[in-house]
Amino acid sequence: MDVIAPSIDEIKRLAGKLGERIVRTPVTRCAGLEEALGPGTRIQGKLEFLQRTGTFKARGALATLDALSAAERRAGITAVSAGNHAIAAAYAAESYAVDAKLVMLSNASPVRRLAAESHGATVILEETVHKAFERAERIREQEGRFFVHPFEGPPIALGAGTLGVEICEQDPDFDALIVPVGGGGLIAGVSNAVRQLRPDVTIYGVEPAGADTMSRSFAAGEATGIDRVDTIADSLGAPFALPYSYTLTRRNVDELCRVSEQALRDAMGLLFHRMHIAVEPACAATTAALLGPLRRELTGKRVMLVFCGSNIDWNTWSAQANLECRYVN
Repeated sequence: MDVIAPSIDEIKRLAGKLGERIVRTPVTRCAGLEEALGPGTRIQGKLEFLQRTGTFKARGALATLDALSAAERRAGITAVSAGNHAIAAAYAAESYAVDAKLVMLSNASPVRRLAAESHGATVILEETVHKAFERAERIREQEGRFFVHPFEGPPIALGAGTLGVEICEQDPDFDALIVPVGGGGLIAGVSNAVRQLRPDVTIYGVEPAGADTMSRSFAAGEATGIDRVDTIADSLGAPFALPYSYTLTRRNVDELCRVSEQALRDAMGLLFHRMHIAVEPACAATTAALLGPLRRELTGKRVMLVFCGSNIDWNTWSAQANLECRYVN
C-alpha cells in the first residue's frame, strides 16, 4: 500500500494548533534501569504516562477531532477501546464540544470507564474486542457518528508524530528507540517522525507474545489479524493490524520483538523498585524488551524508551506486577 506519511512541518503545525490540549511530557534519565542493565548503557525514558488522559492516545484523538468538519462534529463520535482510547476520545470530544458514545470491553477497568464518563461520554459495554468493533460500526451506521479509530489513519499517525518530534527535540543524541506496539498507531506515527529527523536511529517495536499482530503482519507481508488476544497488556491487545499503520511501521521500523507475560510482570516490578512508578503492563513493555530480547544488542548504547501511558488501579497493578522479579537485587 502506497501511503502518504505526515511531514515534520504538518506534525509541528498540529502541535501548535493543539496548544495546551496536550502537554510536552518529560524525557528523563532512567538511572535505576541502567543499574539493572549494567555499566556503559545510557537509558532515557519519554514519560508519556504524564500526558493528559494518562496516555499518548490523547494526541491521536485530538488530531482526529481537529480535522472533522462542523457537520461531523455535530453528528458526534463513537470509538472502541479497552480503556485508554476511550478516555482519550472522551477527552477530545469534550475539548471540541462533541457528543461521544463509546464502546468499551466489559472486563475493562472500572477506573478507566469512570474516567471516560467523567468527560461526558456515554459508555456501552461488550464482551469481546470483535463484538465491540461490530457494535461501534452499527452505531456509526445508524446514528451517523464519526468513528474515531484507535490506531489507524493519517490523523492518528499525525498525532503520534508529535511525540516523536518531542523526543528528538528533547534528546538529540540517542542510538536506539523502543516503542510499544498494539494496533500500530503509536509506532507508525513516532517512527515516521523520528525517521525523518534522525535517520540514523535504530527503531524497535515490542509486542506481547499473546497479541503479536504486527509481527505476524510483517511475516505475512501485509496487515493481518489474530483469532484471540491473550495478554495482561490489554492496551496493546489489538486483534488485527490495518494497512496505513502497518505500512508506516514496515517502512520505518528496523525490528520487532515479542515479550512474554512473565517479562511484563517482571518489568512492572522492576520499574516500581528502581524508578518508583507503578505502571500498567503496556507501559512496562519497552523495559521488558530492553532487559530481555534486546539486552545483548543494546548494551553499551544510548537507548530511548517510550513509556506509552498508564491508567491502572492499585488492585490490578498489585495482582499483575512481580515484586520479586529476577532483575531486582
